[in-house]
Amino acid sequence: MFKSNEYFDGKVKSIAFSSENKPATIGVMAVGEYEFGTDSIEIMTVVSGSMDIKLPDSNDWKTFQAGESFEVAKGVKFGVRIETETSYLCLYK
Repeated sequence: MFKSNEYFDGKVKSIAFSSENKPATIGVMAVGEYEFGTDSIEIMTVVSGSMDIKLPDSNDWKTFQAGESFEVAKGVKFGVRIETETSYLCLYK
């Protein structure tokens, strides 16, 4: 069944579910800057809006638009900047 998650005083919300073979979440982020940690490899796809991402092995921010994906390693922290409300899909390996 579904599980709802809420982070950063309600500015990030997601619903967890099982995709074909992997756990996944679909969610939304309000305007703001966030730091997330990973417990597994995550593949994030921007569904609408855009995300500025700062991966742990980089000093630079990279923008991902709707339809674009990026992968984050297990056991790291990464930065997310949101300038317009954004939705995403995250698959966990």
